[in-house]
Amino acid sequence: MPPRKSKSSKQEKPQKKKAAGYIAGAGLINNEKITDTLENNYMPYAMSVIVSRAIPEIDGFKPSHRKLLYTMYRMGLLGGKYVKSANIVGETMKLNPHGDAAIYETMVRLTRGNESLLHPYIDSKGAFGSAFSSRDTPAAARYTEARLDELCRVVFGDIEKDTVDFVDNYDSTLKEPVLLPVAFPSILVNNNTGIAVGMASNICSFNLREICQTTISLINNPYHKIRSTLIAPDFPGGGQLIYDEDEISRIYETGRGSFKVRGKYSYDSKNNCIDITEIPPTTTIEAIIDKTVDCVKSGKAREISDIRDETGIDGLKITIDLKRGADPDKVMQKLYRFTTLEDSFSCNFNVLIGGSPKVCSVRELLEEWTAFRTECIRRRAYFDMTKAKNRLHLLEGLQKILLDIDKAIRIIRNTAEEKDVVPNLMRGFSIDEAQAEYVAEIKLRHLNREYIIKQTADIERLRGEIIDLQSILESKYRVQSIICRELTDIADKYGKDRKSAVIRDVEQYEPEDETPDNPVNLFLTKEGYFKRITPQSLRMSFEHKLKEGDEISQHIESTTAADLLFFTDKCMVYKAKVSQFGDSKATLIGDYIPAQLGMDDDEKVIFMSATKDYKGQLLFCFENGKVCKTDISQYETKTNRKKLTGAYSDKCGNCVAVIELKDDCDIMLCTSAQRWLIFNSKAVAVKSKGSQGMQVVTLRKNQTLEKAKIYEEGSVKNPNFYKTKNLPAAAKMPKQEDIGEQLELM
Repeated sequence: MPPRKSKSSKQEKPQKKKAAGYIAGAGLINNEKITDTLENNYMPYAMSVIVSRAIPEIDGFKPSHRKLLYTMYRMGLLGGKYVKSANIVGETMKLNPHGDAAIYETMVRLTRGNESLLHPYIDSKGAFGSAFSSRDTPAAARYTEARLDELCRVVFGDIEKDTVDFVDNYDSTLKEPVLLPVAFPSILVNNNTGIAVGMASNICSFNLREICQTTISLINNPYHKIRSTLIAPDFPGGGQLIYDEDEISRIYETGRGSFKVRGKYSYDSKNNCIDITEIPPTTTIEAIIDKTVDCVKSGKAREISDIRDETGIDGLKITIDLKRGADPDKVMQKLYRFTTLEDSFSCNFNVLIGGSPKVCSVRELLEEWTAFRTECIRRRAYFDMTKAKNRLHLLEGLQKILLDIDKAIRIIRNTAEEKDVVPNLMRGFSIDEAQAEYVAEIKLRHLNREYIIKQTADIERLRGEIIDLQSILESKYRVQSIICRELTDIADKYGKDRKSAVIRDVEQYEPEDETPDNPVNLFLTKEGYFKRITPQSLRMSFEHKLKEGDEISQHIESTTAADLLFFTDKCMVYKAKVSQFGDSKATLIGDYIPAQLGMDDDEKVIFMSATKDYKGQLLFCFENGKVCKTDISQYETKTNRKKLTGAYSDKCGNCVAVIELKDDCDIMLCTSAQRWLIFNSKAVAVKSKGSQGMQVVTLRKNQTLEKAKIYEEGSVKNPNFYKTKNLPAAAKMPKQEDIGEQLELM
């Protein structure tokens, strides 16, 4: 029997088995500064997105574009046959560590069929969708085919001549170029958009001929005026670019700004319809149709009877059927204003220069590209010169053989071992190892004088070529002349006429207010309820339904085309249109203005004005006895603003009354001491809104102005007793004969 363990002995507890998926340290809380977290975790991610994904480099490509095009080049698709897109996508995944969907989406945008680029890089066959339609999506990659476009000959023309650096791909199994040696400023020829972390890039496209001519002019003259040769941006979908000289200059000089592009249309008088064939690059067919339908429903474009998408094999086409008698130009002006048929394109020329993002002007971009292309040409010249020198060196050795072919044959034949052939030739003809190796590899059938003379005939040509290449490396002028010559050839071969027309001095059409100008009666209550009642309805029932304790404070006869100004006790004025409110009845409470116009909870309406021409004046009477006269035109705005601050002064106490004046007239005031004063409004000078005005009535301590109204003839028996010509003036106690029920102020 085993001995019993004492109670004092410690029993070891069995360790629990770790569950599957156990992570050491999980659940522990580490105290770390947020700045350290951002620096260690967020910043590397942000820089990766900026440098390796979203922002294009000076060759005009993002990494995803570059990897795809270089893969197609390696596949022999430059001038070759069409290959299934699925095959291209699969090969690209060897360089691009992303899914096939993302790669195919990138490929679609570069194709001719998608019409996203002014000069596409990929020649496509099949349904690649449309950049101008959100519903016309590309077919699956297994159904479409593609190859490199002819333009890529000047994109990859020098890539085999060490013109750019190569790096390992993500798994170090292949080499890929850091940049492509593109022979024209593709960064500005094709539009490019990217959203990174904390920054973005949006580069518009320019006409190839204009870009090439501008670059040549800048190379020849650093002070060349860019706008003289680079007219304006150009888009693959055409459209009409509204030329604003100041804005275009700002874009060219700063790399930031925006301009407007509108669609192009024609009128078919036979079918009474408008055909829209070009639209801005920032919108789609569906967006235009949806906005147009909204305009028809809201009554902004009543002349339209139908709209449909007739895009087909002949290109983009939106057809708008018009009602009889409609003016097509007027309809289009409305659509330009209310739909995306006229839209803004915002420019942000943010490009990676030397691995760092920089917003560049057009001049800076062209100068950076010229410097990049200069380096490519110098590296190409050095590569060609090295190759020519090596070839010349071999031919010079072969030339020495020409002096005694029999001796060369005898040396080879008398050499016992193969490894001694090259050393024996080196000693026999005083040539180096490379030359001897070249001679030793010549076939027996070529060991004749004719072959050797033909080969050595290139010696003088190679010597001249080397001298020429050396002069290119030593001469900046020679390099620049080569760049200019190549740009001229590219512009002649691949250049096209402008697609986007440039229009100047466009009159911005303001649609006429088509609200019917019908007479209405406007009522405002002290509690802030508003009613719009037609004269016919008012005659049928004049007795108003009001909330308990409420009463009508204003009644104005106006029309449905008038503007409304609602002044509040917080020195604010809210603007609305009579047409915004529906017809009401006297038997209804009406619309609650503070809720309708979004006023503060404790804000109250104190006065309402209805105007069509903003003529006349407003008289603001304050409790401290001051009166301010302001033109109503002070509240007219060019933009459709709904709320204006500082409608009147907030430094004179409460505003006890607002009186609208068509002409100067007598005004009657009543103080808290029940004293009266009558003065003519002509005595008060017109001030700007928000002014304190002038003192009209002098008040004793603890007295205030309580009421004010337009004086009505016959209200008092002796009005001259209360009138004054000099202001300010003291109010007078009313005479006994003037005190009665017939006199009520405000």
